[in-house]
Amino acid sequence: MLLPLGSGVLLLVGYILEWIGVTPAAAVVLALSLAAGAWTFVPGAIRRLMRGRLGVGLLMTIAAVGAVLLGHVGEAAALAFLFSIAEALEDRAMDRARNGLRALLSLIPETATISKLSGNIEIPAAQIQELDILIVRPGERVATDGIVVTGASSIDTSAITGESIPVEVRPGDTVPAGSINGTGPLEIEATSNGSDNSLTTIVKLVEQANARKGERARLADRIARPVVPGVLILAALVVVFGFVTGDPALWTERALVVLVAASPCALAIAVPVTVISAIGAASKFGVVIKSGEAFEQLGAVRTVALDKTGTLTRGRPEVVAVETSAGHDRDQVLAVAAGLEQHSTHPLAAAILAAAPETAQLTEVTERPGHGITGLLGDDRVRVGSPRWVDPSTLSEAADTLESQGMTVAVVEIGGTAAGLIGIRDELKPEAGEAIRDLTAMGYRTVMLTGDNQRTADALATQAGIRDVRAELLPADKAAAIGSFSTQATTAMIGDGVNDAPALAAADVGIAMGVAGSDAAIESASVAFTGTDLRLLPQAMGHARRGRRIMTGNIALSLAIIIVLLPLALLGVLGLAGVVLVHEIAEVVVILNGIRAAHRPTKQTSRIATAQAAADDDSDVMAAGP
Repeated sequence: MLLPLGSGVLLLVGYILEWIGVTPAAAVVLALSLAAGAWTFVPGAIRRLMRGRLGVGLLMTIAAVGAVLLGHVGEAAALAFLFSIAEALEDRAMDRARNGLRALLSLIPETATISKLSGNIEIPAAQIQELDILIVRPGERVATDGIVVTGASSIDTSAITGESIPVEVRPGDTVPAGSINGTGPLEIEATSNGSDNSLTTIVKLVEQANARKGERARLADRIARPVVPGVLILAALVVVFGFVTGDPALWTERALVVLVAASPCALAIAVPVTVISAIGAASKFGVVIKSGEAFEQLGAVRTVALDKTGTLTRGRPEVVAVETSAGHDRDQVLAVAAGLEQHSTHPLAAAILAAAPETAQLTEVTERPGHGITGLLGDDRVRVGSPRWVDPSTLSEAADTLESQGMTVAVVEIGGTAAGLIGIRDELKPEAGEAIRDLTAMGYRTVMLTGDNQRTADALATQAGIRDVRAELLPADKAAAIGSFSTQATTAMIGDGVNDAPALAAADVGIAMGVAGSDAAIESASVAFTGTDLRLLPQAMGHARRGRRIMTGNIALSLAIIIVLLPLALLGVLGLAGVVLVHEIAEVVVILNGIRAAHRPTKQTSRIATAQAAADDDSDVMAAGP
């Protein structure tokens, strides 16, 4: 920002010196202002031109040169200052940190224990080879993808699949790299080496998607591309016409005025002034938009894909249903389950303990990794575990019903008889249904993407009001689904976990939920919410749509000024002073209109703005609107 600000200060000083009549000093100061402002964009414009790329910077360079050739250094300095400050502001808005990939790779432990004929040895994880036998103790991370050979346990795969409910594994089950072993020791046969597994694949996907995004041009540049060659050709034809008619001096001067008339002063700031205003306003209600491109794309979104775990749901298992058999009640079933689970490290244990009004005093409590827990309640043998281990008996139908509703079922057995069922599920956030209804009312298509099983996903999607559900997806599958949506309409992906990173990066707009989300998700996303309230989503969408509409109006006005001024300059109706005056007035209008994007939306104004924008976006209405 120093050079643009310095250019502005020198420009002001130069105008003051010119006004009080110190002409030589004013000329020097204005020249310095021009040099300071031009240094921020002229070298880049020349480099782009050498690569065959034309943009706003080249038009500004030509305009400044034209003004200087006409002897109007002050006007050239003003043009350079306005454009340089606009470029600096937009560059600041488009800065993006890319350190999230380290968060992905940090899920892989630095070392791993492998079994050899000579005994167990510890080696760097990167040196693991396919078919090596890994020894994974309780609480340790799995260093690479593999298949369980010996042992039974529960593993936490939330960092990979996004699923908050632990997965029970036995011999023959697959285990992804980065997952955390639960309560039982495992021997795992590596199916990939330590440097080429599911997590390193996620890193590659994020890198590829970000590289693809980096090639996209900004909106103002895309509009300016056809303008630049047209203006240059027109100016050259005007000069040639002057030679043909025998008055080259007059028509050469008019050609230079044409170049100044076509200078995209207002066009150069039409996008950044709106983007900066809107991004600043969004940050005040908990939405961090990381770049100008992300803001433009957010306003154009038509499809919204949401991850389930931690985004639509609370991200923690809860007891949501208890069924009991004759002779037993809810409190007894929960108390016995809590007594068995109180020393367990299984994540479902915390849900049961939180729901139990009291904890039964049990003896001889023993955990059976991968199955459940047993103990004694007085003289009665008690057990808690999955329906595959503890027979639900007369409660079998109820168990099937709970599982059909997407719950993980724990059966509590007392004295050899099934006493009750405990249904545990990661529940929807209370505001999820309202947020989805608002998005649907605004005309968005909503889709749920999850690594969870189809039955659980369908049950929760029905509660939330989402009709399109894609379940049992790996990170690469989510990215592929986002890619297919993007071919049909501009797509936003909302997630919060490492497993969401490829999809967030592949989407037109990636939105990371909450400061507690993984670093990988936040860094891969274009937009981040500082909170986890889903009602921010429709507000952010409405805000972006309104800002995009204002930005489109600014661009339309800027182009209209050029279209009107060109014939007037060509015919000699306006000289350089008149052209510069009109440009300055247009710039003020564009700036004031862009600042309107700083208005902080309420829920109601967000709905009104998005409804209006939805009606006119398809035709790209160029008026700024109310």
